[in-house]
Amino acid sequence: MATTLPSPPKIGMVSLGCPKNLVDSERILTQLRGDGYQMSPDYAGADIVLVNTCGFLDSAKEESLEAIGEAIAENGRVIVTGCMGKEADAIRARFPQVLAITGAHEYEQVVGAVHEAAPMPPSAFLNLIPDAGLKLTPRHYSYLKISEGCNHRCSFCIIPSLRGDLVSRRPDAILREAEKLVEAGTKELLVISQDTSAYGVDLRHASWPVKTGGPMARGEAREVRAHMTDLSRELGKIAPWVRLHYVYPYPHVDHVIPLMAEGLVLPYLDIPFQHAAPSVLRRMKRPGNDAKVLQRIHNWRTIAPDITIRSTFVVGFPGETEEDFQYLLDWLDEAQLDRVGAFRFEPVEGAAANLLPDHVPEELKEERYARIMEKTAAISAAKLQAKIGRTLDVIIDAVDEEGATGRSKADAPEIDGEVFLRDAGHLTVGDIVPVTIEDADDHDLYGVPSPNSSPAKAGAQDTKRYRP
Repeated sequence: MATTLPSPPKIGMVSLGCPKNLVDSERILTQLRGDGYQMSPDYAGADIVLVNTCGFLDSAKEESLEAIGEAIAENGRVIVTGCMGKEADAIRARFPQVLAITGAHEYEQVVGAVHEAAPMPPSAFLNLIPDAGLKLTPRHYSYLKISEGCNHRCSFCIIPSLRGDLVSRRPDAILREAEKLVEAGTKELLVISQDTSAYGVDLRHASWPVKTGGPMARGEAREVRAHMTDLSRELGKIAPWVRLHYVYPYPHVDHVIPLMAEGLVLPYLDIPFQHAAPSVLRRMKRPGNDAKVLQRIHNWRTIAPDITIRSTFVVGFPGETEEDFQYLLDWLDEAQLDRVGAFRFEPVEGAAANLLPDHVPEELKEERYARIMEKTAAISAAKLQAKIGRTLDVIIDAVDEEGATGRSKADAPEIDGEVFLRDAGHLTVGDIVPVTIEDADDHDLYGVPSPNSSPAKAGAQDTKRYRP
């Protein structure tokens, strides 16, 4: 006689904010799937909708509140988690029908709230999850969170009050997770945290015995130190591509650059400089010596000539003068950063910077924002033009009848440029193939797979490029 299984509740997820929030969402969904819950891709099919909020900026908070309101309107049964969980009273004042509210990385509380709101029917057949857990990213790349929290007290940031001080994961746990992800199809690991360079400081850089079976590790047992350099080296033995995000330019970052030259780590650094003018950095309470940083960037490029440096900058910070802003523009001319994002300063409730004098008028922020974006777009365009004619490795993100879209080693998903390919219908998502670059614009590259990129030879050399 056939056994009829009970129908488990379905969970919908709205995940906002940074990749660190996305990893939190993946962990929550993995736990819930392990408990037998099913996932719903839409509001209509969900018994409960989880909204993982961002609370870094007031604009992000408003986006989170709008997402909560939409989930309530479309479904009605909503649990809120994430950074805005610290402001439960404000959320309940606007949305009293919310079922539960928890803070950032409070996994057990979220799962407990789901169990209470939508209990699982008893069944021995519903506890099924893949070894690598549930993912909200494509199969071929994965975010790998190595720590929580931050020890810095930047005057514009409230992350420590939301997520606490630095808490590093043990290296053995990180490497086990990396192996499971690669075994499940991940080609690119994106290492994230609030401060990747500080990894292991709270663990006093102690070592743990690790035995992994990655394709380059050969299963040997060894001691691995809880340190950015050591962890990067070990991850490079496991995954084809390893990309480092949120790296503060501490002196020991210099030791990671040779790993890039060796091919163990992608020649890519995401460094949140935030500004260059010494007076602004002091008001931001940011460490930084622009002269030394420029010299170190030069040294990095000597060791790893193809290194890509991306960064973000804040314009219109309280007290920023025209002289300070021009200093930043001149610094960018010297630094020649490959990828740059900019933000207009926005007061965040609870941030010390709100109390600083001489706030910059909004129209002046807009004018400076336009100038920095014009400057950085010109630098980016010149750097990409220099890649025309070169052959670059590209990881494929999408394929259709017109061509394919991918990213070079210089491009992180969602935040950097893309490579658009013609004659690429024979490729598969997740492939890493050599591509001949034929054209470029301010942010993206255009090319064709090299003849040896696949056993299936590319089609006729049509001059029409694939563009989005």
